[in-house]
Amino acid sequence: MSSHVYNRTISHKYTPEFQRNSNIHTMAWVIEPGHWEKHDPFLLMAHDHMRSGVFGVHPHRGIETVTYMIDGNLNHFDSKHGRGVLHPGDAQWMTAGRGVEHVEDAAGGELVNLLQLWVNIPAKQKMTAARYQDLRTDGMQHKVENGVSTKVFSGSVNGLTAPTLNITPVTMVEFKMESGSEITPEIPGSYNGFLYVLKGSGTFGSEHTSGKAGEVLWLGSGNHAEKSDIKIKAEEDMHVMLYAGEPIGEPVVAKGPFVMNTEEEILQAYIDYRNGTFLD
Repeated sequence: MSSHVYNRTISHKYTPEFQRNSNIHTMAWVIEPGHWEKHDPFLLMAHDHMRSGVFGVHPHRGIETVTYMIDGNLNHFDSKHGRGVLHPGDAQWMTAGRGVEHVEDAAGGELVNLLQLWVNIPAKQKMTAARYQDLRTDGMQHKVENGVSTKVFSGSVNGLTAPTLNITPVTMVEFKMESGSEITPEIPGSYNGFLYVLKGSGTFGSEHTSGKAGEVLWLGSGNHAEKSDIKIKAEEDMHVMLYAGEPIGEPVVAKGPFVMNTEEEILQAYIDYRNGTFLD
């Protein structure tokens, strides 16, 4: 395996379309579910605008969920750790593992703006114990240099390493960039990943692909290199998220809130949930 740093391109880009699910919930699929191999280890990502009352208490098994707050305050409750509140700029890394029940609800009177990513877990670790990590924006590894604010919520980028615990290795970084600034974050060449532009516009990758607010840009292959990077340049003030992770390469069977490897495991999850043996 080569040890040089491979400069990644952008393989493709698209603009998620928001749909109105109710008078209190509008959402778009940043990553649409069902394309398991293409997006591995990511299962889906939703961009939600919602008010209180959208979601009730619900279970999960076999995944990790990663919530990132853009605007507003989000109340959450889970069966293992109790209650808490996420504020703008915060994130939360929930390991559902063998089972968790939780609810996320916008603070009263607020319209919250958030991203939620589902990350797959390898088969041998799907039944691990549930875990919650609240990632406060002011507690993350952070650096401001040459007009670029880099905040690492998971993994390592350019000398900054987050303390966040992962099952599937994932790098998650928030970049807030002044117009004309640039940065070239380095990630493992084996990772699959994407960028989501929340504000502004810029160019991305070795071919200087344009991207603007509301667009998703998937990284091209790391070309089997040990290390790779992706060049990002802001053409105007820009807020962009980078997500990249190690593909798992296993079968995916998903039904509702459960993601396992076989139909039998999905059936068992529903049996456990009905029988009261679901939670660890």
